[in-house]
Amino acid sequence: MQIVLHAGAHFTEEDRLMRCLLRNKEDFSKRGVAVPGPGKYRALLKDTVAALQDAPPAADARDVLMDLILDEENADRMILSHMFLFGAPRGCVRDGTIYRSAPERMAQLSALFAHDEVELFLAIRNPATFLPALFDNAPQKDMNAFLRGADPYSIRWSNTLSAIRTAAPDVTITTWCFEDMPMLWAQIVRELAGLEHGEKIIGGFDLLADIMSKEGMQRFRAYLKSHPTMTEMQKRRVIAAFLDKFAIEDQIEEELNAPGWTDETVETMTEIYEEDMERVARIPGVTVIAP
Repeated sequence: MQIVLHAGAHFTEEDRLMRCLLRNKEDFSKRGVAVPGPGKYRALLKDTVAALQDAPPAADARDVLMDLILDEENADRMILSHMFLFGAPRGCVRDGTIYRSAPERMAQLSALFAHDEVELFLAIRNPATFLPALFDNAPQKDMNAFLRGADPYSIRWSNTLSAIRTAAPDVTITTWCFEDMPMLWAQIVRELAGLEHGEKIIGGFDLLADIMSKEGMQRFRAYLKSHPTMTEMQKRRVIAAFLDKFAIEDQIEEELNAPGWTDETVETMTEIYEEDMERVARIPGVTVIAP
């Protein structure tokens, strides 16, 4: 079976993505793609990961877990979404590394699903906004204390993804930038489900509708209707153009809670992030969904 693990990252519309998948549950099931409700597996997956830290998986562990999750549903592909798979927000950054526990946990899950095809789906986000979002949910009152002295300029997603690939080389990774999600939303859902480009899904513009004015969405849908043969790349360019004109400013702008940081800090970190994305794209076994 193809086991798809969507692990967030935190604060990258992960809950909304799960809701969109569940809206398509019936249609996906007809194609052999299972989208179990998160209540069926999140606690199970958490307990399983905890048990794997103490001992290798029992011979029947995989089958028992699958029976509990699928509940007699037949499927060739199963999507499990668990944004706490690599830890809670307050513990996401350790020793200057994002999700330090991710390589070990993916190696353990790869061993559990040794005879399946395991795919990891993980959104990544500019550390200049990601770290403040994590800090907002942390007990520390000082950014330096939250980062435990780590240099924010040294934090790289490429380090995390490279470490996962080294620890679990049989696990492929699909990633995308949180900042591009309004343009990529439908394609991300299709990739999670293993569908072909352009296949119809429910809620393909869910995120866009929240950040674009009502007038903009009406005009956008009318434009799509009058141009039915557009490719995905053309649609993304159209979305970018409509967002440029009709985006709701309050929805796309965010106030960063980052004591001690300046505009220059954010700008430098953003430049580093953009350079790091080029490194991410060159990691073997990693696919980047891009506009």
